[in-house]
Amino acid sequence: MLKQFFIICSGSDTDILEQCSKGEQNKYAGIGATVFFTALMAFIAASFALYTVFDNLYASIFFGLIWGLLIFNLDRYIVSTIKKTGNVIDELIQASPRIILAVIIAIVISKPLELKIFEKEINQILLEQKNELTLANKNQIAEQFNPSIENLNKDITTLQQQIAAKETEVNILYNTYIAEAEGTAGTKLLGKGPVYKEKRDKHDALLAELQQLKELNTSKIEATELQIQTLQNDYKKQVTNTQPIINNFDGLMARVNALGELPWVPSLFIFLLFLAIETSPILAKLLSPKGAYDYRLEDEETAVKTNVLQNKNQREAMLKADFAINDRIYTDLENEDVYTYKRTKARELMQLQADAFYKQQKNIL
Repeated sequence: MLKQFFIICSGSDTDILEQCSKGEQNKYAGIGATVFFTALMAFIAASFALYTVFDNLYASIFFGLIWGLLIFNLDRYIVSTIKKTGNVIDELIQASPRIILAVIIAIVISKPLELKIFEKEINQILLEQKNELTLANKNQIAEQFNPSIENLNKDITTLQQQIAAKETEVNILYNTYIAEAEGTAGTKLLGKGPVYKEKRDKHDALLAELQQLKELNTSKIEATELQIQTLQNDYKKQVTNTQPIINNFDGLMARVNALGELPWVPSLFIFLLFLAIETSPILAKLLSPKGAYDYRLEDEETAVKTNVLQNKNQREAMLKADFAINDRIYTDLENEDVYTYKRTKARELMQLQADAFYKQQKNIL
């Protein structure tokens, strides 16, 4: 049962192959098995590749099955249409476009499996790329908010400097009136005299201005810090919203690009493996000697071709003979009394026409 299934996969004529030896049947069963397992690997590879795209198991299996059947049909067609002629050069010319197609199929099949085989290495490269993208994304978003935050921080610094400058003036006045009271500066008279009172009043007035400035600038600083906090929250929110895009940066194209960064030698050997698998049915048929199946198939095809040519030549001969017979018949009729009879009747008809025309003209006159 399995052998019969593989023979069907090879695309050979089962009726002809049943008349051949067991060895010939086993040869085509082996070719059919290669075709079947190549299509099976194409199904697995396509399902995995589509799963990385759609992230849906059932859809991936469905479309992978369609791709596997397509590859199976192509391989079966390629093998079944190669005819053994006994001339190696003619067979190679006949198989060359099919070998090119096999190379293309091998590339398509091998790439998804390479992605699966080197999955861990690809994930490491993708992780590094994601980290770089995350940092670049944060820097790009920060460039949108940093100028505003820096300007607000400068405003806070300016407000704080105003308070500090006013505090310095108050402290200077405080030291001045204390020194006046102690007699160490100013009038150098110990005690609280008129000069002391004047300097103390000036200090108290400036201190009141300092308190007002502190209240005003503190409210401004709090409002500015609130704006900075809002900008920082917006920055964090935008980073959080854009991060899933970076986290999902592991699609098929990203993985193929990551695979390109790995050493090319392992990928080359995997490709060569699939190329050998894909071209093995063709090479097996090209390298195998012309067997009983090929002779029987050639005999059947040439018999049909000969019969068609015979029928065609026979129809052409019949047509040619029919033309000759018709020509001869009409030639004989031309020489018989029919010609004389038809000439007489035509003369009578022309005379009647002339008489009718004469009478018509006479009546007019």
